[in-house]
Formats: sequence, structure tokens, C-alpha cells
Amino acid sequence: MDIIQYVREEASKNIKHIVLPRSPDPRVIKAAEYLHEHKLCIPILLNNEEAKPSSSVPIFSIHDHPKLELYAESFYQKRKHKGLTKDQALNTVKDPLFFCSSMLAHGDANGAVAGLISTTGDVLRAAIQTIGLKKGSNVVSSWFLMSFEDGRIFTYGDCAVVPYPTSEQLASIAIDSAETHERLTGNSANVAMLSFSTLGSAKHERVDVVKHALELVKNEKPDLNIDGELQLDASIDVTIAGRKAPSSKVEGQANVLVFPNLEAGNIGYKITERLAGATATGPIIQGLAKPMMDLSRGCAWEDIVNVACVAALMS
Repeated sequence: MDIIQYVREEASKNIKHIVLPRSPDPRVIKAAEYLHEHKLCIPILLNNEEAKPSSSVPIFSIHDHPKLELYAESFYQKRKHKGLTKDQALNTVKDPLFFCSSMLAHGDANGAVAGLISTTGDVLRAAIQTIGLKKGSNVVSSWFLMSFEDGRIFTYGDCAVVPYPTSEQLASIAIDSAETHERLTGNSANVAMLSFSTLGSAKHERVDVVKHALELVKNEKPDLNIDGELQLDASIDVTIAGRKAPSSKVEGQANVLVFPNLEAGNIGYKITERLAGATATGPIIQGLAKPMMDLSRGCAWEDIVNVACVAALMS
């Protein structure tokens, strides 16, 4: 089964409430109607403007929402140590990004899909300040789901958020990516910590970062099938793994690839997409206590549908 079809079918089995904060955008309206009609989730549309576009899905006004004051007070309590006033808290929560993330923080929604007219930085800022990190995570990162026509599926992390992760951050990215892969695909994670070195073939401070990250993962998740540091070919090619890393637990069959930095990850997923013909779904944000997704501002309405289903499965 195609991975997108699989994700949609899994989402439909356990209906979740997903917030779409930019309701006036026609792409959001079309996606919400599709999600509603096909019973993939229960879309919650927010509109902080006076005019409400026509839709079969109800649209709620932020300014008239009964929990606006509650969300503002909660945000004030979280940020008053930073000098935030109550009036500033109220004005901030009226922003659709902060309002929808407040809904998640209070359990009034299961997930959110944002980013259509906002930068990734704005989306993450709202999410971190209101939702916070999930237990066990020490960094917000991202992943791409890379699917091939022959049915192969890989998770690539991190390709969009953390430029040069520390060992602690890299360990968190590996654990979160493995968990995400299993939840989204239904397959067990086989994780490779990538590097330009394979099991000591090169000496460098950047290799040491990967090695230390692997130690941290093994201490925290001893049952996770993970190895490193590994070059890409030793991670995904059984024959080459037999030559370069015969003792590796991954055995050349990795399906979760953890890149050592953002440069490698971003270049890696684009090479896979453009030269190998893979379909890239993402970037999907991970590491938050509740799933708040970020989309490209150039995305299509179908992308909103797919990411809403991913958010539903990650909740």
C-alpha cells in the first residue's frame, strides 16, 4: 500500500481533532472539507478576521472564543518571568499560531497544521512557548518521510531545523525519529547514525559527536536497533555493510537515517528526491509535547490533508 494511503487509513481509524489556524486561505478550506467528508479527522478552523468564508466546516472566531481569556492567563503565567504583561499575553494569544498551540496545550485539540503564511521560526516559537517539549526530548527537530515507487520507505532526520546538533540533541533526534517512523509506517525502526566515517575508519571531532550521541541513545533506549557511526553505503547496502561493518547491528538495512548536521540532511533528502525519484513528505516537526506541524508556504491543499493525518497519528 502507498504510504500516504496507509497514513490516511490509519488516521481514519481513530478520529482526532486537528486545528487549521489559517481559515481564510482557500487551500485550508478545501483541505478541511476533504478531511471532514472523508472522515480522516475533525478539522477545527480558526479565523481571527471578521469575514467568515463559506464552508461546510464550522469556523470559529478567535476574538469571540469562550476560552480566549483562559488561554491568555495560562500564557501569562508561563511567560511572566520574561517580563510579559497580561495585556501582552492577551494580544499574543490572539495570533492564530499562539491560539491554536494554546488549544493543544489545554487538550482542546489533538494536533495542528500551520505554516501556510508563517515562517518555520514563527510556528516553532509559538509551539515551544505554549506546548513545550515532550518528555524525553531536549530539542525540536524535523524529519522527512521518503517513499520510493518500489515500496521502500525511509525516515530522514533532521533536515530542516537544527544546524549543528550537539551529541545530546543528535541522540534526541535519533530517538524521536525512530519512534516517529514506527508510528507512521507500522515498521520497526532500524537506525543508522550517519557520518563520513564507518566504525572508526576516520578520526575527527564531528565523528566524535556522532559516537557520543550513539552512546547516549544506547543508555536511554537499550532495545532500539541502532548503530554508528556509519557511512550511507554501509547503512543501506547489505553487501557493502558486510565489507565495511560486518559486526553492525544495522546490517545494511537501515530505514531511519540520522544525519550529523542540517547541511548533510537537507542536501541528502533533496538528492534522494531529485535524482532517485523519491517522494518527500515533510518536513514534519517532532519533539513537541503535542504535534504542531509546519508546512511550506507553497504547499498544495493535498499536502495539508496528508500532514493533518500525520498529526493525527502522532498525537
